Amino acid sequence: MRLRPLRGEPLALDLVDTVWVEHGTRLDQFDDPEGVRAWLSEHGLPGGDEPDRVRGPLVEARDAVRDALEGRGPDRLNDVLDRGSCRPRLGPDGPSESVVIEDAAWHAPWVAAASFVRLLGERPDRVRRCANPECPLWFLDASKNGSRRWCSMEVCGNRAKVGRFNQRHRTSA
Repeated sequence: MRLRPLRGEPLALDLVDTVWVEHGTRLDQFDDPEGVRAWLSEHGLPGGDEPDRVRGPLVEARDAVRDALEGRGPDRLNDVLDRGSCRPRLGPDGPSESVVIEDAAWHAPWVAAASFVRLLGERPDRVRRCANPECPLWFLDASKNGSRRWCSMEVCGNRAKVGRFNQRHRTSA
C-alpha cells in the first residue's frame, strides 16, 4: 500500500484525498482491503474487520463529497446522509451523541459525510482544492491569512515554482 501525499485533513477531506495522482497515474487507497482497513483504523472508525463490505459505501460517500465540493449538487451527499442520524444523549459524564445506522457498513461513510456538512457550516471559505490543475486533493486552509494554495508546498507548490522558472527562462532565451 502506498502512502498518500496529503494526510491529517478533516475527516471528509481526508476521505476525498484517498484518490491522488502520482507520476501521472491515478491511485486509490481503497483499491485493496488493506487500504480500507488502514483508513478506517487511522480515523478510529468501525468496519475494518469487513473491508470488502465497507469499501462500496466508502467510495460512494467519497464520490458524494467530491460532487458537493466540485459544485455538482448535494443530492448524492444527502443520499448518504439519509442512511443514518445522530441521537443526542445525556449520560453520567454529560452530553454525548451516538450515530444511528441501520447497516453497519454505512457507519464510517455516514460519519464522514456528516463531518463534511459540519465543516461547511464552520469554515466553508477555507475548504480549497489544490491550485495544481492535475492534482485532485482538497484541504482545509488553516493558515493565518488564508492564502494556502497547494496541497503540499514540497510537491505541487514546488512543481509550480519550477514551471514558472522554466517558463521565464524559455521566454527570455
